[in-house]
Amino acid sequence: MAIYDAQSGADERVEHVYSFVVTPRQKPERVDAFVTRMIQHATRSRVQKAIDQGTVTVNGAVTKANYKIRPNDVVQVVVMRQPPIALIPEDIPLHILYEDDHLLVIDKQAGLLTHPGVGNRSGTLVNAVLWHLGQREAIEVDLDDDGGDEDDEAASYDEHQVMSSSALRPGIVHRLDRDTTGVMVVGKSYEATMHLARQFHDRTVSREYVALVWGVVKQDHQTIEGNIGFSSRNRKLMAVVERGGKHAATDVTVTARFDLASLVRLKLHTGRTHQIRVHMSSIRHPVVGDAEYGGRETAVNGVHHMYRRVAQRVLACVQRQALHARTLGFTHPVTKERMSFESPIPADMQSAIDVLYAASEA
Repeated sequence: MAIYDAQSGADERVEHVYSFVVTPRQKPERVDAFVTRMIQHATRSRVQKAIDQGTVTVNGAVTKANYKIRPNDVVQVVVMRQPPIALIPEDIPLHILYEDDHLLVIDKQAGLLTHPGVGNRSGTLVNAVLWHLGQREAIEVDLDDDGGDEDDEAASYDEHQVMSSSALRPGIVHRLDRDTTGVMVVGKSYEATMHLARQFHDRTVSREYVALVWGVVKQDHQTIEGNIGFSSRNRKLMAVVERGGKHAATDVTVTARFDLASLVRLKLHTGRTHQIRVHMSSIRHPVVGDAEYGGRETAVNGVHHMYRRVAQRVLACVQRQALHARTLGFTHPVTKERMSFESPIPADMQSAIDVLYAASEA
């Protein structure tokens, strides 16, 4: 098997071309499995996505994931990567709920990205954690994925994938969107990070969210199910899709109803990007303040004129999506003790709730 790695420069992204010549003794094998095996740290899902995007070719032609490679086939994979960046420790205040030698539990504030990515290479939780742990020198790492602004959803548990990407996001085993607040756990060692990542993958952690959503949710309890994939209208956003996407399920329990909004508790059966925000929007109860999924001006314009001023006052309280990761429970990776942490509803959400209570009682 001959392997070549050619590179050509670009202003931001660098093109890596991997070329594999199949030997005469190679047995028939699906091309997606073959590429996953040949490229270090590749995952089957990422390879299949690359095939769908047409960046994997066989003998110069685009291919399908189920194509069986043959002797002397030339398989090429084009990967666009960011050049190395420096992780700079930054003195960003953290609200620490618990800390020991193995892990750190924080109450994340709004406006804080979980980890660096394209266009957001500083001012993140990772930068703050590095400083908190005593790191003062910049760490150069390869930016090997898009590092996008993702909701809480846990990273898939794949040891190589977690740790290779965690060169960029050390200790991060799950994420909260930039403007989602609440409880997060961060590993402080390789062993603790792997143990925590496995718990998120196996869904043995316990998590509950609270959200303020527009409209009066009629059912006391319901489970929203609907595959989530990229929106056909905006590829930067997600949507409930009829074809493709990944299965997603969210439990919703109403805890309070107001004239024009509801306070709900949410539990995830799956961990898809923007899952809560997408699912609530799909049943026409978008999260208050969520501009990307219809929770700001779009929602206010749909409110009866009698309640429009109240709606505007609610939005004035919350300059983000009113979504909060209230509780998190997991097993300590070393002591094996079951641990549980809770964060109170943040001040901006509580102010909006107070406005709604006052309007309902008027």
